[in-house]
Amino acid sequence: SATPPIWPIVRLSLSVAGQCLLLIAVPGILIGWLLARKQFYGHALVNALVHAPLVLPPVVVGYLLLVVLGRDTAVGRLFGTFGMELAFTHWAAVIASAVMAFPLMVRSVRVAMEMVDPKLEQAARSLGAGPWRVFFTVTLPLGITGVIGGLVLSFARSLGEFGATITLAGNVEHETRTLPLAIYSAIQSPGGDTAAMWLVGVSILVSVAALVASECLARRMRTSMREPVHAVA
Repeated sequence: SATPPIWPIVRLSLSVAGQCLLLIAVPGILIGWLLARKQFYGHALVNALVHAPLVLPPVVVGYLLLVVLGRDTAVGRLFGTFGMELAFTHWAAVIASAVMAFPLMVRSVRVAMEMVDPKLEQAARSLGAGPWRVFFTVTLPLGITGVIGGLVLSFARSLGEFGATITLAGNVEHETRTLPLAIYSAIQSPGGDTAAMWLVGVSILVSVAALVASECLARRMRTSMREPVHAVA
């Protein structure tokens, strides 16, 4: 079997992973902070629901998403009235990746926020800073490494997502066939071992490059955030 064009597959995988981050970044930070800093009725239930994709089989998550977002469901028909379809489209791949990666984002942010000394936040409030100013000038800068770590984990999880994606988005060439699905397709094809090895190698290179780039970004952000944080503290 001939080696499939690799760049379109890589580009699609990076596009899905990037859109996944855009979808979960802000909600992940806010919910991570909420679980770390607030106690409310239903806290344990929210925590369980957020982290459920970590323990459920990805195919189960994909099936549940299909039940909610399928063409014949209420949500699917609602989007259909605007000429949009979610299931078995590019956006389905993004949604599946986002749902599977979201717990990693929330957990990383939550751990980072819990390590921020509450006395620093109290000091900022005593000086007249409002809740949002405290969050953006004290809590978030001190927990920035957790945010970056969550984004990196989520990006990597999206690049490797298979089960939920193939269930909700299918395996449509040039539309939803990301690297894991392309590897699966190559393995299923007669004589596709060579193509699969090429795709595996590319997948490893892309993942390592993403991790190296994120580490460099994390170091730069820690350096740039250090002075403002000390000034506020």
